[in-house]
Amino acid sequence: MSFSVGIIGAGWYGCHIGSSLASLGFDVTIFDRHSRVLHEASGNNQFRLHLGFHYARHHGTRLQSRDGFQRFIERYPTLSGEIAENIYAVPKGTSLIDFHTYKLIMAASGIDFVELPGSHSLLEAVEGCLQTRERVILLERARNFFQDRLGGALELETEVRSIRSGARHAEVNGRHFDYVIDATWGQYRKLPIPVFYEPTLLLYYEVSGHHPAITLVDGPLASVYPTEDPQIFTLSSVVHTPLGRCASAGEAHVKRAAVDKELITAKRIAMEDQISINVPSFRDSFRFAGAQLAIKTKPIGQFDDRSCYVFQEGRVFSVMSGKIDTIFFATERILSMIEAENSTQEVREPPPSALRSSMRMLTG
Repeated sequence: MSFSVGIIGAGWYGCHIGSSLASLGFDVTIFDRHSRVLHEASGNNQFRLHLGFHYARHHGTRLQSRDGFQRFIERYPTLSGEIAENIYAVPKGTSLIDFHTYKLIMAASGIDFVELPGSHSLLEAVEGCLQTRERVILLERARNFFQDRLGGALELETEVRSIRSGARHAEVNGRHFDYVIDATWGQYRKLPIPVFYEPTLLLYYEVSGHHPAITLVDGPLASVYPTEDPQIFTLSSVVHTPLGRCASAGEAHVKRAAVDKELITAKRIAMEDQISINVPSFRDSFRFAGAQLAIKTKPIGQFDDRSCYVFQEGRVFSVMSGKIDTIFFATERILSMIEAENSTQEVREPPPSALRSSMRMLTG
């Protein structure tokens, strides 16, 4: 059983889902308005392959990250790299969870770590530290991989003007497909849950010599994390990285475009002040190199849910997630929904086995 599928967005989700479906015999076309893949949020983030340490306050996100981490390494062994020293630290007084509770949550979730005795030489005012195995995404290698793998399936520099769902097919810009997948996080089609659009600002820094990745948890804290270039790090802050909550993607794009040097300087001072409370040598070790802008889509609510959801309306699927790790969940959920829909066509015969076999192939 094979279908034609149009995918909107050549980010991590669009590329992974498209690559997976194409390998199973689906006729896939991926649309993106930019001239390269992984251009928007997929190429503008902290480049962290999560294991779940960020999500002490959301069980589902934590487990999806834990499981997706190992599957990512198996499926894409060359697209992430090890980090020699990757520290998670719980500060005194400013974390929402004490160190003992944080450790218990991670251990109960089956997430591996090594507790460091005492503290780390670069840290001050922390209750305790963990050494973790989280990795860094190798962005340029990933771009080249998907560009080569997807080849003619990519229709880049193509603006999507319309998406429609009918009884037997869906349309992108008037072209018919059996199914359409919107992997833009509500940029083109409204999601069925309440969300907001968040323009964000991360900062790039150069460092001489070795420096560990340091993430302060859990709550309104900061982190400094390496990129694929070990001499370039990003600095992010739960408090200072967001630039506001917007009701629409269009409003978020306008706000992002309005970022100027004055705002970047103000954010830089605030973020450096924040990280320096627990990493007092930060300003001596790092030199500011530039800014990174992106837009995130987040669910509305007082919770820390960044797990993956797939919604279906007729012949159109919409994907919503917060982390690269959950690309496998998204693909299998879409396949499962397609199979469920098509297995009702012949009541007396066993349901078609092609899609079920396809899902087994993808669970490695």
